Amino acid sequence: MAAPDSPICECRNLNVVFGGRPALEDVSLAINANEVVAILGPSGCGKSTLLRALVGLLKPTTGQVLAHGQPLKGIHPGISIVFQNFALYPWLTVRENIQVALNGLGLDPQTAAARIAKCIDMVGLDGSEEAYPKELSGGMKQRVGIARALARGPELLCMDEPFSALDVFTAESLRSEVYRLWTGDEGKAANSNGSPAGNGSTGGNGKGVAGGGSHSGTGLRSIMMITHIIEEAVFLADRIVVMGTKPGHIRQIIANTVPHPRNYQSPQFLGLVQRLHDIIVSEHLPETPAAAEAGAGANLLACEPVPSVNLGEVFGLMEILRDNGGGMDVFRLDGLTDYDFGHTLAVVKVGEMLDFLDTPKNRVVLTPLGAKFLDADINGRKALLNQQLQKLGIFRYVVQMLKEAKQKRLPQEIVQEELVIRLPTEDVEALTKTIISWGRFAELLGYSADTDEIYLDQAQVAEV
Repeated sequence: MAAPDSPICECRNLNVVFGGRPALEDVSLAINANEVVAILGPSGCGKSTLLRALVGLLKPTTGQVLAHGQPLKGIHPGISIVFQNFALYPWLTVRENIQVALNGLGLDPQTAAARIAKCIDMVGLDGSEEAYPKELSGGMKQRVGIARALARGPELLCMDEPFSALDVFTAESLRSEVYRLWTGDEGKAANSNGSPAGNGSTGGNGKGVAGGGSHSGTGLRSIMMITHIIEEAVFLADRIVVMGTKPGHIRQIIANTVPHPRNYQSPQFLGLVQRLHDIIVSEHLPETPAAAEAGAGANLLACEPVPSVNLGEVFGLMEILRDNGGGMDVFRLDGLTDYDFGHTLAVVKVGEMLDFLDTPKNRVVLTPLGAKFLDADINGRKALLNQQLQKLGIFRYVVQMLKEAKQKRLPQEIVQEELVIRLPTEDVEALTKTIISWGRFAELLGYSADTDEIYLDQAQVAEV
């Protein structure tokens, strides 16, 4: 029998492998009652995979998944999920979409109608009950998704990047709504001493619920949210789980002690944001670069594979740096882009791999080679990029394969098979597309869509 104070869900030494590639490695995490947990990390680190394993949507390769201290069998009975793509039935009205969540609960019509009405009121959908999804904005669609999840009466609400498909202003509005639902008037049932119960909750803020209680009268006891936005995690979460990549793993779990009500500009808020920025930057832009390959016989794939970044993004970022004196703080630079922070780091990483950028401490600076690139005409840029790409191990490897091939060309499938063998943890399909895109711009490689072949550019063939 489950202990009353056991975690709502928990994984121990979790490992998930897809097609021979590890997606999660040795992950242990417990979600307790009366807390908001944010799982924070860049795209591809396994955040959504972890969520799906914790709630029973995905069976782990090895390790344990528990619900209230007992091995989880099937789907966790006490969870609801809000997805980033709304997942509404277009042929059903708002009310009917929410009603779907009540299937199988055995509620009488009066009780079901009252629960639906309460959830509609909680998320501000009054007056739109009979509207169809096509009549709603993105923000309204996600409100329906949240109402539907709450209507189920879950003890744990899981939110998988719920605001990522929305514009900035709508996302911020809904983020504040979720904050209000958790800490505001609907969730004021606190412990007698005015502090929330549950491991990991912020102390002394007068928010939260007593053990066994629920927020908003829905049975909700905790929230687990997937995000790649640091400010979102700091605004909403009591505990922040920072994940690393290749394969996905937990780097740190940080208790959020920023007091409520939370203000984006408060010193405590900004301090925690900076701390999380530093943790993420330390992995993606380490102070000590990987050791350069030595000698002609060195492994051509010893260096890190290239991130899936459009070269135009790198060049645009370099222009921003030049317009700002040649160097900027990475966080200020991120604020001038439309990217999430993880993508900004990936763009900077590519510039650094090409020796066009350097990253001392938390700054990004244009190198003399980067400045030379920006000053060159289009042909000069192509020549310089060609030169730098051939210094990267993965491009040297692909070029060498093509040089040894008949007619200096190979089916894309063959190239991908070779890369899978040597880079089992990478998304080789995305990596191949990146290699082709960069190689084409630099007039290093070519690709034929008709034959699905990768080949050496004519200028490279002439050098062989």
